[in-house]
Order: sequence, then structure tokens, then C-alpha cells
Amino acid sequence: MEYTLNDYLDISEEVAAAVTEGKPVVALESTILSHGMPWPDNLEFGKKVEAVIREAGAIPATMAVINGRMKAGLSESDLELLCKNEGNVVKKLSRRDLPIALATGATGATTVTTTMMLAHLAGVKFFATGGIGGVHRGAEKTMDISADLQELAQTPVAVICAGAKMILDIGLTLEYLETQGVPVLGYKTDDFPSFYCRKSGFGVDYKAEKPLDVAKLAKVKWDLGFKGGILIGNPVPEEYALDFDKMTAVINEALDEANAKQIHGKETTPFLLAKIVELTGGDSLATNIQLALNNARVAAEIAVAYAEL
Repeated sequence: MEYTLNDYLDISEEVAAAVTEGKPVVALESTILSHGMPWPDNLEFGKKVEAVIREAGAIPATMAVINGRMKAGLSESDLELLCKNEGNVVKKLSRRDLPIALATGATGATTVTTTMMLAHLAGVKFFATGGIGGVHRGAEKTMDISADLQELAQTPVAVICAGAKMILDIGLTLEYLETQGVPVLGYKTDDFPSFYCRKSGFGVDYKAEKPLDVAKLAKVKWDLGFKGGILIGNPVPEEYALDFDKMTAVINEALDEANAKQIHGKETTPFLLAKIVELTGGDSLATNIQLALNNARVAAEIAVAYAEL
């Protein structure tokens, strides 16, 4: 029995029209809403990040799965459903979870991986997120490596982020991306950012000074049919950046507690991020919000530049 994409995917009228007409569109994840922030702050953020993209001249397309249907572009009621997450029914969906959620009629939030997947299916080429997952510390024993890296290796979507989360082994994360042939760009920086902090001590493959630089590179890569995405590291604005040494100490304390409690797998990142918020007195959450808004603005500017090529 043949199927069409319409059997599984709903694209909002606004997003579908923009994609068809070649207008700039920026994808957004939904895990940050349902699992990363408390209600009702998450709903306020969800609306604000979409507004930032519109102000920069692009169309926002927040991704999710609602009652077994993939969604590219959410209604206000969809956003509220994800943010309230009453009864904790909103699942966190990675690549392995997606077919199960569709088959069982579940509701779920998309991670970096699944947002890239849905964006590609909907014809959206640019995606703004907070920070990507990567190779976890101690991965040589645990094999704990985020699916985000493999998705970047195979799915042609450009991901604008504030680098990799500091809880990770950033050096090994970049080595993995190099092996998979993923270009790693720094937006107005030579140093790959580390989420809460503007630098990590690791370099990038190419420094892009303006949105057009990124757009041109993306066009060449995709015109040639090369598979995979592009990673653009966009440092958190200086006024919201946290001190590198202080954050290193905080993260080490959070990691020690996670190890003591034997927390592992997909539970690791949510636990660590929540612990970091606690240890920084909420400063890390405030920084997280600001870097995500900044990434959305830059992603929209890049999408606009790409649409004009």
C-alpha cells in the first residue's frame, strides 16, 4: 500500500506557502518548551522566539508531534498543549522514538535530531536551537553519544546554535563531526562557543562574518548534493555570557552528583541542566533563554540571505 507524506505530516498553511514560494523559514525545536522550562515561562518564550524570527524577516516553524501527527508550524493551542504538559504526557522524541510515537498516536516534543528530520521533510533548511548534544564525558566507557551528531552527518539542514553544551566533551564532539564531514562554522568567532560561555578553547573550520557567508556555503554544499548539515556556532551575547572557570566548577559538581546517583542515557542531560540552574541560582536559565533568542535572530538573517541568493 503506497503512502504519501501527507499521511504523517501536517505543514501549516503559512509554512507551506513560504517553502513553496522560496521565502525564508526557520525551524524551532519543542523540547526546550515541554522539558526545558517551567509553565508559563515556556509559553511566553515560545511566542517570543517566533516573534524574533518574524522581526528578522523569516517565518517560524516550530516542530512537534501532536496525537501521532508530525507538525511543521504549530497553532497557539498546540503550543499551549506542549508547554502545559499536563500529566507529563508529552514525550521527548529522538529518531528512534519517532515511528513509535506516530504509530501509537502519542504527543511528543522534538529534539535537535527530530527537529532536523521534520524540517527536512517540510522543506525547511535552517534551524535555530540552544545548543547541540554531542559526545558525553566518559563516552569511551558508556558509548553515550547524542543522536544529534549522526543527524548532522546525514540530514541537509543548517543548525544555528550556541555551540555544544558544556556538560559534554567538546573536543571529542568536534572530532566526531570532522569524521562525519560536517562543516563547523563560527559566526563572527574563531573559537567554537560552549553554550553558556563564548569560548571553548577549540577552533572552528571557518569563520563567517555575516549571514551571506553562511548562506553561500550552504548553497554550494546543497547544490552539489552533498549529504548532511552544517553547524554554525553563534556565541551567546557578551552581556549574558557566564564565566568559563565558574561554569566549569559548577558542571563538574553536577556531573559528580549524576555519577553518584547513577543517572545515565537520555536522563543525563535533563538532570544536569536542572542541577546547573540550581547551582547558578537561575543564572544559567536566563543565559539559556537569551542565547536561544539570539540564535533565532541570526538563523532568520541567514535564511533571508539564502532566499535572496
